[in-house]
Amino acid sequence: MTPRNFLFTATSALAIACAGGAQAETFRLGTNGDLYGLDPHSMTDSFTVSFLNHVYEALVRYDADLKIEPALATSWEQIDETTVRYTLREGIKFHDGQDFSAEDVVASVKRAAHEDSPIRGNIAGLVDAKMVDEMTVDLMLDGPNPLLNNFLTNVLIFDSGWLEEHDALDPIDAQKGEEGYTTSNANGTGPFRFESRTPDAQTVLTVNESWWDEPQHNLTRIELNPINSDATRVAAMLSGELDMIFPSPLQDAKRIESTDGMHVLEAPGLRAIMMGINMSDKSNNPNQDGNPLQKVEVRQALVHAISYDLLRDKIMRGKSRNLGGLVAPQVPGFDEGVDAIPAYDLEKAKQMLADAGYPEGFSLNMNCPNDRYVNDAAICQALAAMFARVGVKADLTAETKAIHFERARANETDMFMLGWATLPMLDGYSVLSAMLHTPGGQMGTWNPGGYSNAEVDRLTQAVATELDAEKRHEMMVEAFRIADEEVAWLPLHAQPLSWAARDAVKIPQTADDKPRLWLARIE
Repeated sequence: MTPRNFLFTATSALAIACAGGAQAETFRLGTNGDLYGLDPHSMTDSFTVSFLNHVYEALVRYDADLKIEPALATSWEQIDETTVRYTLREGIKFHDGQDFSAEDVVASVKRAAHEDSPIRGNIAGLVDAKMVDEMTVDLMLDGPNPLLNNFLTNVLIFDSGWLEEHDALDPIDAQKGEEGYTTSNANGTGPFRFESRTPDAQTVLTVNESWWDEPQHNLTRIELNPINSDATRVAAMLSGELDMIFPSPLQDAKRIESTDGMHVLEAPGLRAIMMGINMSDKSNNPNQDGNPLQKVEVRQALVHAISYDLLRDKIMRGKSRNLGGLVAPQVPGFDEGVDAIPAYDLEKAKQMLADAGYPEGFSLNMNCPNDRYVNDAAICQALAAMFARVGVKADLTAETKAIHFERARANETDMFMLGWATLPMLDGYSVLSAMLHTPGGQMGTWNPGGYSNAEVDRLTQAVATELDAEKRHEMMVEAFRIADEEVAWLPLHAQPLSWAARDAVKIPQTADDKPRLWLARIE
């Protein structure tokens, strides 16, 4: 047991002892990793953003059916081809008592779209934001944008005066290790207020009694408890110290289901798990000259060295879906032809490596998180073993997600794991704009490996403003086909949703894998 988990167990036991049992209105959530901090503009980690969405809100939000509904904006209208006007909800106050107004929206949108903002890709195409009056805002775009509201679900709104008071109007990048006042303080309009935080131990929210919306939950307090160890997290759940764990280890599903008062929530998910690839001139492995991964033939050979069925059946307990493409079947842009899985063929892989000039294989660095995705480290261990069969030596490092994504963003590894659920867009354009477009400006913000193809760039830019759904789909499929042939990324599988909870917990499980506790009840 780690010191952190010991602290959690001891603290929880004391709390239970003092209370004489769990209070129904306190929701105790156990997760496999911690937040990146309290600034929702400082990273693209969907779990962190989703948790902070309990404190901060956006102009619009997804409901339990993943349909767009009003939030801080009550309505919107297209003024002309490139301008959308938002009417704001009146009478809302931030948690510190300050009034919400158009000034806050303008400051927050510009902060999110700032050239140094890690989430600037979430608001691609924004040219400017202007206050029309105290409760009206215009967003100016570089062209028609069919996904604007989808983007805006992730652009959470700050109090502009609070940001200015604490010298926080400019964004920070948590995945580069940057910190500021907003890293450890929060002041939103959401259903819960920030109370306290001890990194890697516990974050506590309390209910906002003055929330503008009618609560569907019956919670007064949320405790987020990061517990990296699957075994410890499950043990805490089964002993009654937690109300829900997220994710729930696939290998423990039967044990949890067989425990009185517990149940597992499983469903197909949107998140595609893949490996990013260094395509620069130089390998990050000190034992390797040049970079073999620059050659498309080498990347194609590695695909043939992967037994997708083995990963699914042994590592993912048969609950994942093999992916040949970069988006799950539910996501616009998916195509069955692009999704075809290449044959597992070791002899073909060896021959392709020999033809590419590497008959004896080569070495690479592989980095993998051990606290972000379902069985993430085990997947990488299996991949390294598969690559070894064709002579490719993968020096594997398993690490926390904070370290992992910082290294990945800096292109300090040759192969890294990433999961992408196309959030907040719920559209293939998310992958095209962030992961496949050549890096620059608001594009390619999650393309640290440096993949670049002029035709993919052209198609991505065309998709951004195309309003004809059929044409748009065709362009996305063509861009994905090119990226698939060139193995721009190495797709593995669609990760299943896997949560576990006490029977008393009632919560909708949505395909975006975001627990919305403002819709949860403990009965």
